[in-house]
Amino acid sequence: MPDEEIHAIRIHLDRVLAERGMTLTELSAQVGITVVNLSVLKNGRAKAIRFSTLSRICDVLQCQPGDLITHDPAQPH
Repeated sequence: MPDEEIHAIRIHLDRVLAERGMTLTELSAQVGITVVNLSVLKNGRAKAIRFSTLSRICDVLQCQPGDLITHDPAQPH
């Protein structure tokens, strides 16, 4: 079994950050998560996200989970 599982989940953190004029470093400071962990999420390499983390990100970015995460079965990763 390969280390990286195939999935069709897309993360749009980079787009939402750009729309808010916020950097990953600023988000990290406000959410309380390391830049490295946010970068893993932003680049689609995360295998999971805690609801508490997702909630904090949504609170800071004033968005909904669906703004950050979508399912695209036509484009498996």
